[in-house]
Amino acid sequence: MHEFLLSLEIAGACAVLLLLVLVAVVLRRRRLTSRLGTFDCSIRQPRGSRRRWALGVARYETDRLDWYRTFSLSPRPSCTYARRALGVTLFREAEGSELIAVQPGAMVVECRHEGVEIELAMSHDAYTGFASWLESAPPGQGVNIA
Repeated sequence: MHEFLLSLEIAGACAVLLLLVLVAVVLRRRRLTSRLGTFDCSIRQPRGSRRRWALGVARYETDRLDWYRTFSLSPRPSCTYARRALGVTLFREAEGSELIAVQPGAMVVECRHEGVEIELAMSHDAYTGFASWLESAPPGQGVNIA
């Protein structure tokens, strides 16, 4: 009986810990999205042979785009892209298996950052803001939009 109670206590502690982590993730996301200049944005980068979409939130800063993974507790961005080195090569509607991997109604924006291809998935409204942010770069930064 003692072993059963001990295993029940361990299971309860694990459930409480899992709940605390879930609450922390939700609070982090709420804090990230409370600022102006944030938008839902999935990302797909060329890492290894398998390229998967990762859900996240992007935030405009003066000279860079910061991207935060949704299911993380880190206060720091997972990726940072300098505005001067970021260019759009193509934008298109999500298709095929992308339709279940990204937000509903998202479009895919293919970009190059320092010679590396990345794909961002965002809403049409978010793309309008993203393109405006890129185009409003200070003179001499040479930002490219398809």
